Amino acid sequence: MREITYREALGEAIREEMKRDETVFLMGEDVGVLGGVYKVSKGLLEEFGPERIKDTPVSESVIVGAGLGAALVGMRPITEIMTVNFITLAMDQIVNQCAKIRYVSGGKGKVPMVIRTQTGGGRNAAAQHSQNLEAWFVHVPGLKVVMPSTPYDAKGLLKTSIRDDNPVIFLEHILLYNIKGPVPEEEYTIPLGQAKIEREGTDITVVATSLMVHKALNAAEQLQKNGISLEVIDPRSLVPFDIETINKSVKKTGKLIVVHEACERGGIAGEIIAMIVEQTFDYLDAPIKRVTGLNVPIPYSTVLEKATLPDEGDIIKAVKALTS
Repeated sequence: MREITYREALGEAIREEMKRDETVFLMGEDVGVLGGVYKVSKGLLEEFGPERIKDTPVSESVIVGAGLGAALVGMRPITEIMTVNFITLAMDQIVNQCAKIRYVSGGKGKVPMVIRTQTGGGRNAAAQHSQNLEAWFVHVPGLKVVMPSTPYDAKGLLKTSIRDDNPVIFLEHILLYNIKGPVPEEEYTIPLGQAKIEREGTDITVVATSLMVHKALNAAEQLQKNGISLEVIDPRSLVPFDIETINKSVKKTGKLIVVHEACERGGIAGEIIAMIVEQTFDYLDAPIKRVTGLNVPIPYSTVLEKATLPDEGDIIKAVKALTS
């Protein structure tokens, strides 16, 4: 099977959905002439023209508000917010309008729109450009939240998100755009709410999101040399969330570690742990561990940023705490 990058997989998903459905269009800052800040939309303006690939003003509230209006009259907009750190400027539109309209209209008003945005640290972009805010959106009823970790998942989940009749927050980690992986040339989609077991194991279940999936797999490879077997699970979407797959794994291993890059306080790990405690507590043989970012703004300094964000060493340390 061919291998392409994460950014190429996203671009293919957009191109294929625009060919399949003329109501799909892309809008955002620099998505047209520049081909996207991360080059996801490279070549799409030439292929589809400015009516369907729209460069917008530098105004996140305008981008999301216009996308909402388009969705309400039958279009399927893909709106791109350059980075999740700037999404704060569109939170009224997202939280009070996009997430609520279908409910308050009794189902008469659908909002089939995708809000794509970049997330994550690890590139010395400092406190205002390195955040992971997925827990904000998980907390808001009416939104779906997707965090793909591989090119295969990025393409399949984006296609599904575009076809969904509800607003989807689609979070792409900045350090994943260049990774390569197998992606079929034939048509496929991936259902939301279906976790993926990235590596089967017997000793400890590790639930990881986005870039942390790769950190967990690297840690599992190292620990395997010491006879410790990790089962690594990627939820892929946080809303809807596949707790059944994790429950089944915890019943097998008896131990759980949850890993995400966002800071610990109020992070999605706490919600996952709460669900496991409610549903699978009797199968646990040890306390659940969290491996997360620190509760501090992300520093600009390379050394300090590295100390702030979780990595393979932090996962291995948590594993050893559970096996000592």
